[in-house]
Amino acid sequence: MDEAVENPDTEGRHTPGAAVDSPADPLAGEALRIEVLDAARRARSAAADTALLTRGEKDSALVAMAEALLERTPEIVEANEADRAIAHKADMAANLVDRLTLTPERIAAVAEGLRAIAELPDPIGEVVRGGALANGLELRQLRVPLGVLGMVYEGRPNVTVDAAGLSLKSGNAVLLRGSSSAERSNTALVGILRDVLAARELPVDAVQLLPCHDRASVRHLITARGLVDLVIPRGGAGLINAVVEQATVPTVETGVGNCHVYVDESADLDRAVRIVLNSKTRRPSVCNAAETLLVHRSVAETFLPRMGSELRAAEVLLHADATAAALLPESVPATEADWDTEYLSMDLAVKVVDSLEDAIDHIGRHGSGHTEAVLTTDLRVAKRFVARVDAAAVVVNASTGFTDGAELGMGAEIGISTQKLHARGPMGLPELTSTKWVIWGEGQVRPRS
Repeated sequence: MDEAVENPDTEGRHTPGAAVDSPADPLAGEALRIEVLDAARRARSAAADTALLTRGEKDSALVAMAEALLERTPEIVEANEADRAIAHKADMAANLVDRLTLTPERIAAVAEGLRAIAELPDPIGEVVRGGALANGLELRQLRVPLGVLGMVYEGRPNVTVDAAGLSLKSGNAVLLRGSSSAERSNTALVGILRDVLAARELPVDAVQLLPCHDRASVRHLITARGLVDLVIPRGGAGLINAVVEQATVPTVETGVGNCHVYVDESADLDRAVRIVLNSKTRRPSVCNAAETLLVHRSVAETFLPRMGSELRAAEVLLHADATAAALLPESVPATEADWDTEYLSMDLAVKVVDSLEDAIDHIGRHGSGHTEAVLTTDLRVAKRFVARVDAAAVVVNASTGFTDGAELGMGAEIGISTQKLHARGPMGLPELTSTKWVIWGEGQVRPRS
């Protein structure tokens, strides 16, 4: 999740800690500030109403949204083609164009995601814990909506629908600030979703799209304390760092995925070839794609030539350390920077390690806390890896591609949190809620202390 939010020709090159403000025209800047804050106020009003919707009202709206997306697919495709034409003229990287693309098949998948969300249990009102005290007070800790969510994200228009659907189901309102590269696609999608809400007399402003051509709109969103309850940035490290450093609204860091696959000396090598290939090539432009392959020295001579042949056939460029390079024709020398790179492309760093502990140490120094995988038939190795590796998801003998809300039964996800508070890993419905304590009494008073 790797791109800046302001212009298609700068996506993927947003520098760490870069500013997200500074309009050239003060008058235009003030008008934009007012526009964003007005949208936030409307969202706050809408959130109060959305929080009261029944599960039936929310689920039927989600299904209607799915049907509307399918019915209006030509309209969405036309808008997306316009976005992609501009992206091609701007020489946008192929992996970013892939993220931007909406085909009828992808639109159908997005619609199916809304149906899946509709089928999930409603988290609102769930009793997290409760009981009765000795003094007769009855306690319930209930799930409640967070309120107004702010999404700052890159040119992936499917995120627009996922975020809107999850926000609605969890009783929230959402302010969507996508990138200018997806402006036409996002405008079409949000227009369709709002049409459904209006037709059903539900709070239309529960889903709003913010201006995307001036990065100052991000600053106004992430500092709208009191109007916005949580900001979720989805993009590269630069975008996420900029939002986290400058926000006064609470944030959840999501998405940077420098993911590793470690092939242990005990691994089933036939299985390992399939898993590594899938982890890297299934869809290299997403955050759960593998970026580094670590191989135990004792199996490197057997495994790497075979694995390298499969990866080269898939047109993956291998960045190998000295030991791995001797076994991988056509690889290029790995640099220190390669170990920290989230390629999001058909590139893979390869390193030979001396032991499980070496692999764990490498991941600890270079991983982003997203997804790490171990391939082994030794239960002790698997348990050690799971216990020692600090990541949102740790996978044993399976592809890193399974770190995904839909794959894990969440219907969809609003992002994959790589931090530890308040959510970690794929963020589904429960992660978009807070809790409220409800205390029932019959006249009890607290004694003076």
